Amino acid sequence: MKALILSIILAFGIVTVNAQQINSVDNVTAHYIGLKEALVNSNAELAKSKSGELLAALTAFPVKTLQPKQQKILATYLTKLKYDSRHISETTVIDHQREHFQSLSKNMYALLSGLNLNSSPLYQQYCPMKKAYWLSESTDIRNPYYGSDMMECGKVTATLKAGK
Repeated sequence: MKALILSIILAFGIVTVNAQQINSVDNVTAHYIGLKEALVNSNAELAKSKSGELLAALTAFPVKTLQPKQQKILATYLTKLKYDSRHISETTVIDHQREHFQSLSKNMYALLSGLNLNSSPLYQQYCPMKKAYWLSESTDIRNPYYGSDMMECGKVTATLKAGK
């Protein structure tokens, strides 16, 4: 009986940790998507605000809930993601925000594909004019690098399937 109770407690603990990981990844992803949408709409003030929210979500990420391999992946990209988020959040010069978004997107893709914890699919998209990638929650192209000037410029290049 004790073994059964201990097994149930252990299983509940594992499920709780997995839920925390997924919620944290989804939270970071949602803030990234919010930033992307602000850039799509060429709204530098909103991009500044959304980037600050992304920075806060990255800072609050519960590293210790990850497996050691995942912690190493997070450690590889977290400083870079914070750097770009911080820079975007400190300016309203949209061209400068978009420059940092390019690096942010590259590192976000690497992080999310390495962690494999997103709860829904994400699509890596590519703008041939800018030679830059971004992530989207949909296959519809809404280009954050040129906004309304070239809204549909791009293509889907990869899919991050929902993780565990």
